[in-house]
Amino acid sequence: MTRMIRATALFFVLATSALLMAACADSSNSNTSGNTNNTNAAAASAPSAADRDFMTKAAIGGMEEVTLGQLATQKAANADVKAFGQRMVDDHSRAGDELKSLAAQKNVTLPTALDQQHQDDVDRLTKLSGAAFDREYMTMMVKDHVEDVAEFDREASTGTDADVKGWAGRTLPTLRQHLQMAQDTAAKVGATGGAAPAAGGAANRNAAIPLPPSPAGNRNAGNANRRP
Repeated sequence: MTRMIRATALFFVLATSALLMAACADSSNSNTSGNTNNTNAAAASAPSAADRDFMTKAAIGGMEEVTLGQLATQKAANADVKAFGQRMVDDHSRAGDELKSLAAQKNVTLPTALDQQHQDDVDRLTKLSGAAFDREYMTMMVKDHVEDVAEFDREASTGTDADVKGWAGRTLPTLRQHLQMAQDTAAKVGATGGAAPAAGGAANRNAAIPLPPSPAGNRNAGNANRRP
């Protein structure tokens, strides 16, 4: 009788152990499956290499525009150049904040300092003042914003991440305004790229540096380094 009781108890112990092991296995498989699904979802939502490259260059370009705009408010001789510089500080700071928020959502690390190319631009303009600064700064602003409009138009048209593409599209109208302002202001200080006067002395707004056509599919064409 004692042997039967012991055998029965042993049976229940073994059966309970087997059930616990099975439950643990099911839990482990469920966690593994969940982790795999989360990883796959994160990978699917991550921006492409081209979109990340656009975001990185946009961040660097935006920092440069803010830094140069601050210089313009301090060193420019022409009131319109000073006003343009302040507009660059305001608009590019706002666009930069939006880009930082978007990058955080996408787990994209943006640069926090200028690269050497853009720092060289800042260093060169830091040495100038007055009319010389006005001409050099506005020449740079026209050139930069021609490139900006082309690059943001490309991203808005062919970007693969819907959120990055949408941000580029929303920012594009402001960049077009910046380009027109840059061309008009450049004309006032004799900088390269300014709107040329039409017959009779009126400003011909269509005679400034033309916008490049939107590229068809080549996302790497042109200099994409200067953006908001």
